[in-house]
Amino acid sequence: SPAAMATEQLNVLKALDVAKTQLYHFKAVVIAGMGFFTDAYDLFCIALVTKLLGRIYYTDPALNEPGHLPANVSAAVNGVALCGTLAGQLFFGWLGDKLGRKSVYGFTLILMVLCSIASGLSFGHEAKGVMGTLCFFRFWLGFGVGGDYPLSATIMSEYANKKTRGTFIAAVFAMQGFGILFGTIVTIIVSSAFRHAFPAPPFYIDAAASIGPEADYVWRIIVMFGTIPAALTYYWRMKMPETARYTALIAGNTKQATSDMSKVLNKEISEENVQGERATGDTWGLFSRQFMKRHGVHLLATTSTWFLLDVAFYSQNLFQKDIFTKIGWIPPAKTMNALEELYRIARAQALIALCGTVPGYWFTVAFIDIIGRFWIQLMGFTMMTIFMLAIAIPYDYLVKPGHHTGFVVLYGLTFFFANFGPNSTTFIVPAEIFPARLRSTCHGISAATGKAGAIIGAFGFLYASQDQKKPETGYSRGIGMRNALFVLAGTNFLGLLFSLLVPESKGKSLEELSKENVGDDDTIAPTGV
Repeated sequence: SPAAMATEQLNVLKALDVAKTQLYHFKAVVIAGMGFFTDAYDLFCIALVTKLLGRIYYTDPALNEPGHLPANVSAAVNGVALCGTLAGQLFFGWLGDKLGRKSVYGFTLILMVLCSIASGLSFGHEAKGVMGTLCFFRFWLGFGVGGDYPLSATIMSEYANKKTRGTFIAAVFAMQGFGILFGTIVTIIVSSAFRHAFPAPPFYIDAAASIGPEADYVWRIIVMFGTIPAALTYYWRMKMPETARYTALIAGNTKQATSDMSKVLNKEISEENVQGERATGDTWGLFSRQFMKRHGVHLLATTSTWFLLDVAFYSQNLFQKDIFTKIGWIPPAKTMNALEELYRIARAQALIALCGTVPGYWFTVAFIDIIGRFWIQLMGFTMMTIFMLAIAIPYDYLVKPGHHTGFVVLYGLTFFFANFGPNSTTFIVPAEIFPARLRSTCHGISAATGKAGAIIGAFGFLYASQDQKKPETGYSRGIGMRNALFVLAGTNFLGLLFSLLVPESKGKSLEELSKENVGDDDTIAPTGV
């Protein structure tokens, strides 16, 4: 009866909540995680090769400087995939609630694989043709990547038990760190191999020869390489059963859900004779008064914090190379050939990824179900604000020769606390606190708002960080790198304030968090700390 459904959680969902950690949990982490590994590789590998693209397609032999991407092209190449990601998060988030998580899951992976290959095969050897097709395919690559966010998070949260749910969702997201690191390693290996096979003089000795025709193959190989791990997991994605929460609560087929989860858990689960969520009369939608009453503040919390985080996070990630060049950690471009510069950029980013980015993700995996989401997010935003100010205030001192180590350590620590902090928790929380029939949609909205912040970071930081007196060719004067870092510190502080609205979801079942077993007329207790 509807009353029974309103007061008692389905046996199949109880069984999932109390299930011991076993092989299927780890399989789900690997299957969903490899998607995220590919997402990160595809989104961030472009930052490694933009300097090389500038040299290949925009070097003017008459000038005394290596070519670089014009301002509008650089912004487009870096930002277009993020625009696609935003659109994909909204579309596939909605579709995941309409058609089911699993049925949409394979399509996003195919789209990512095909568009990643197509990006590397961008047409022609002229700047206009290559950049135009590269941007086109990277938009659709981002569209597929966008679908992976709400689907991976929702699938993992609905498969996991309530005791270690945070750990497993965080582990899926932590594969992003390995994706970023893998991108730098692939770039180091490919650039090294080509440097040794095809030696070239530095730019200042011979501008034309410093590029070499082989350099055009290098960026294409790097861009396409991320398809391999994604393609390997496609078969396993298709073998996963639909999540029990979708089958029981949205499709209303508890018998099928029980059968699927009995196989997954390797244990008998008793069946109920009740249908799913539809039986309770809970049919209110995203734009209803009831949703705003129950989850309006939650949606404000997840969207605002993800937006503010990504302004800072993507500014830092996509333009590391520019920051390293400005502090002198990478030598002037004309003292190197094209592949030497690519190698040095990749090596610098690998060091940041290895020392700051990757450990931060796995600290979250280790502590999320001990400390809780709320406190990790609060701590992360606090430390990011502190370290950004620690770079910005003595910036003129830190960029002087001999002081770069201090800069790099502080910079690495901001990445560590982004990942052992809001970059992980903003992904986890939206997958836990919304009702099943709107879970994927709300995660998609939260993630898309984050990507709006990433687009502002990607486009805005490039222009804002330009020198107030001597901007780079093709750019207008900005507020300067130091002031841009102050702005990012302020953004992090705002993220800290909005994090106070985030509810704590540690140790609670998804139905308890989303209040799906509470009738419309019942009082709803706050889920906050």
